[in-house]
Amino acid sequence: MRHTRIAIALAATSLALGGCAALGLGEKTAATGTAAQEGKPWLRVEEGEATPSPAVKKGKATATPEVSLSAPAPDPSCTKLWQRTDPALIPVEVTPGPGSLTVDWPTQFGSGYRVAAVPQALVTGPQPEPEWQEVGPGKGCTMSTTLTGLTPGAAYIVWLDAPDTGRRLDGARNLYSGRSGVVYPE
Repeated sequence: MRHTRIAIALAATSLALGGCAALGLGEKTAATGTAAQEGKPWLRVEEGEATPSPAVKKGKATATPEVSLSAPAPDPSCTKLWQRTDPALIPVEVTPGPGSLTVDWPTQFGSGYRVAAVPQALVTGPQPEPEWQEVGPGKGCTMSTTLTGLTPGAAYIVWLDAPDTGRRLDGARNLYSGRSGVVYPE
């Protein structure tokens, strides 16, 4: 009985000293502020302190360009429109051939390229380095190269690298890599 009285006294003291906040009842909510009454959403920055969400600014565009879903054609006479499946990768099309893969991609940024067919077979220990095939800068709409000496029916992913692409006005790198899905030479 004595322990019960001590427990009740401690609980009453903590409520008296801490108020309702000890139970979580005194916590500020969005409904208590003037911004909440105006319909503005709230964002928690510090525990127990609510602040209004940042306002959406309208006006001039920022330095970050919007991502287009198709690669820009370097020449208006280009008839092929390259559809991007990922905004950060150069689109790549791969056509299987007998023991080979023909790789096509849009010409971009006047860069040289290197292409590799990376085997997808499991290898224990250190992985073998990919064998890169160098391709010089191209003119026109499309670049193409054929990777030969591949095992028919084996799984590969083609990697494309454009190490000399340079940067945009905002300092971000131009697209400099691409990859295919899994492909199988005939």
